[in-house]
Amino acid sequence: MKAYKLVRQLKDGNITPLFINSTLRLPIGEWMQAETHHRKKGFAYRPGWHCTHNPEAPHLSPKGRVWIEVEIEDYTEFKRPESQGGMWYLANRMKIIRRV
Repeated sequence: MKAYKLVRQLKDGNITPLFINSTLRLPIGEWMQAETHHRKKGFAYRPGWHCTHNPEAPHLSPKGRVWIEVEIEDYTEFKRPESQGGMWYLANRMKIIRRV
């Protein structure tokens, strides 16, 4: 299924997750398995790649970040308020297709 993910873009062009495991460089075009990481203070424990139905997350700043289009597999739906992008998908597998 196609979905979208907001990621951090580094000065060298690499992209990384926003908050959890934020040192991981995300490859384009390769399937990635979600990993379970220790809980981080201030964040709810929701394992999996966090993606949205549309490239919208009004509650997050766009500064230094870009949207990517992804393909996801083995996911669950997680309803969130529209102010947080609406429907989230928590995916066990994700492949980056392109930057939006």
